[in-house]
Amino acid sequence: MKKIIIIMLTIMLAIVVSACSVDKSSTIEVKQSAKEMADQMVKKVQEPAQMELSAEELKDLYKIDPKKLEDFSIRVPMMNVKTNEIAILKVKDAKDVADVKAAAKQRAENVMKQFEHYLPDQYENAKNYRLITKGNYVLLVISDKADEIIKVYDSFFKQK
Repeated sequence: MKKIIIIMLTIMLAIVVSACSVDKSSTIEVKQSAKEMADQMVKKVQEPAQMELSAEELKDLYKIDPKKLEDFSIRVPMMNVKTNEIAILKVKDAKDVADVKAAAKQRAENVMKQFEHYLPDQYENAKNYRLITKGNYVLLVISDKADEIIKVYDSFFKQK
């Protein structure tokens, strides 16, 4: 009888523990497209003039296959004297999130190398890049106003 009670308690404990450890990132809901999010971010936090990258430019600069992404918006400086960059990447399949995040990190490192001996203030800006993952979303921000931009970005996400 004691063995049955111990087994039942163990099973109940396992159920409670597994229910509490559900990955909340899978319940993330965003209503805006990546472009709408980026538009609102740069509207609320002023950045130097930027241009939107195409899928082909995504492949060239980020080394990411656009087929891995459900949606994306990448803003880079219009002139090569600034490092400010915002990339919102919505990955189709959760198994590819780590690869996309690694590619975004490599992009940030490439920007740092590009400015290392060119413009010291922009090199410092690039060194302080921020890389954030929320569910299937990867965000790369290179900006002296990164905290403000991330605050706006966080406002797009709601837990179900």
